[in-house]
Amino acid sequence: MSTAPDTAADSAATPDTGTGGQEQQKLRLLALLALATAVFITSLTETLPAGLLPAMSSDLRVSESATGQTVTIYAIGTVLTAIPLTSATAGWRRKRLLLTAMAGFALANTVTAVSSVYELTMVARFVAGVAAGLAWALLAGYARRMAPVHLQGKAIAIAMAGIPVALSVGVPAGTFLGEALGWRVAFLSMTALTVLLLLWIVAAVPDHPGQGRGERPRMLPTLRIPGVTPVLFVTLVFVLAHTILYAYIATFLDDLGLGDSTGPVLLVFGAASLASIWIVGAKIHQRLRGLTIASALLVAVAAALLAVLADNTALVFVAAVLWGLGWGGVPTLLQTAVGDAGGDSADAAQAMLVTLWNVAMAGGGIIGGILLDLVGSDSFPWTVLLLLLPVIVVVLYARGAGFPATRHVPQVGAPDAA
Repeated sequence: MSTAPDTAADSAATPDTGTGGQEQQKLRLLALLALATAVFITSLTETLPAGLLPAMSSDLRVSESATGQTVTIYAIGTVLTAIPLTSATAGWRRKRLLLTAMAGFALANTVTAVSSVYELTMVARFVAGVAAGLAWALLAGYARRMAPVHLQGKAIAIAMAGIPVALSVGVPAGTFLGEALGWRVAFLSMTALTVLLLLWIVAAVPDHPGQGRGERPRMLPTLRIPGVTPVLFVTLVFVLAHTILYAYIATFLDDLGLGDSTGPVLLVFGAASLASIWIVGAKIHQRLRGLTIASALLVAVAAALLAVLADNTALVFVAAVLWGLGWGGVPTLLQTAVGDAGGDSADAAQAMLVTLWNVAMAGGGIIGGILLDLVGSDSFPWTVLLLLLPVIVVVLYARGAGFPATRHVPQVGAPDAA
């Protein structure tokens, strides 16, 4: 079974470089960094309104809670369209599809920046969510296809580095820019970055064919492939647990009397996340299962510290480090796991993972809000611990498929098994 979608098509479409095949043994770093920038844009576009709510609500003449729904409608756009659009565009060449998705971000962020009408802003945010669904279902597979088999995990890790950079650096920087020059400038700067990225993609990212009509995966049969369902379950519950705490971390810290430490805590979390991505990228080829278990345990320990010892400021920062170390590599681990399990239907499996990821994000915001109103913010780390228990159990149980003890990876230089 192939470890990446359309590898046969790729091998047929990739010309000999005249270097005896040596080029295939190296990472296309410039192209992968372009994908990382695309990931950065998708992540930052989703979360940027969180730091700009007061100014946006004033200009749009709606409440802050209504403005906050610009994040929700983005997730809804992704949830509703990721799977059908992935199926509809399966035959498109990958570079054309990536350019289309990123052009959607340029359009949506531009409209958001210039709109003074709430309803139009919501439409633009929905379009951004649609573009995100298309991009997320594409990016991990695209990164895999750029790398030789033994470097595929590292390639995905490089591409996914855009997530913690967006959360730890992009959101604070966008908030600062919005406060200094206006929230519209923050969104226009996203458009400018996307335009530069489009040129970068044209110049540096290799193209790959889509799937033929007879090769296009179907979504429901993909669920019956051994290993796919466990990975999707872990995705849903792990992301839900993380989002419940992350979405309300400012409120949680404020209730502890550490409101002024929100920025430093997020910075520490982001730095640890980057370290996690590097570690996962280096070890995922041999230790996907172990790394996934370690990630869940690290986040669980961090939640336990926040639940029991959050009155100690130093331990809050220790928890942030453990949380980042556990969480940073999770996108890479889960997308690699679902790609391995999905095999020839990897694109369909990735689309379902993207959909459930955004369902979990939206659900985390809703559940976190309910918990905050009914119980208080101190319930967040306990909820994370409760949710991570089935995650660890499923990863341990799915040792045969989904999170196997040993990944089946062809030897370097050998043809991939059919």
